[in-house]
Amino acid sequence: MSPRTADPRTRTMLVEAAARILAEEGPAALTSRRLAAEIGSSTMAVFSRFENMAAVRRAVRQEGFARLDARLDALPASDDPVADLAAAGMLFFAAGVASPHLYRAMFLDRPPTEDDLGAGTYERLVALVRRCVSAGRFPAAQESLIAVWAAQLWSMRHGMVTMAVAGLLPEEQARFVLDDMMFRLLVGYGDDPGRARQSIEQGSRTAAGTSPS
Repeated sequence: MSPRTADPRTRTMLVEAAARILAEEGPAALTSRRLAAEIGSSTMAVFSRFENMAAVRRAVRQEGFARLDARLDALPASDDPVADLAAAGMLFFAAGVASPHLYRAMFLDRPPTEDDLGAGTYERLVALVRRCVSAGRFPAAQESLIAVWAAQLWSMRHGMVTMAVAGLLPEEQARFVLDDMMFRLLVGYGDDPGRARQSIEQGSRTAAGTSPS
C-alpha cells in the first residue's frame, strides 16, 4: 500500500509544515529531509507526492490561494456592492492574520517559478469595483480607473496584513486603520460619505460571520 493511500492527510501536513519552514527560516531551510522530519516521516513521503522542492513551494501557494478563494466564495452577495467590496477586504485581512505562514508564501516570498495563482483573486476585486461603478456608487469613473482602484484597494489590504503579521501594528489597530482608509478611498472614488460609512458597517458584519477563527 502506498503512503498516499495509507494516509491521505500526509500531503496537507507536508504543505502546512513547508509553509511554517518558509515563513520562519526561508527557502534555504526547506529540504526534503527537514520537511519529512517535521511530520515524522521519511523523504519517500515527500517525493511520492511532489516532484521536487519547487513543487512543494508551489503547492504551498496553491493551498493558500485555494483557502482564500474558498473564504471569499462563502461571502454572500448583497444588493449593496460597496458593502460586498468592504466585506471582501475585511475577510482578506482576517485570512492573512489567521494564516501568516501561508500569507507569506502567497504574497511576500518570490515564487520558485512564475505563476498566475493570484490572478483570480485580483480579478475578483476588479469585478467588485466594477459592480460599484455600475451601481452608480462611484460616479464619473472611467473604465481605465477600475483596475487602478482595485490595485489601490489591494495594496491597502496587503499593507495592513503585513504590518499586523510582522507585529508592527496590533491587529485591532490595523483593523481600525483599514476601515478608515477604506472610507477615505470610497469617498475619494465619489461615494456619498454617509452611504460609504453604512456600507462599511454592513460589510464588517458580513465578514464577521464568515471570517476564519
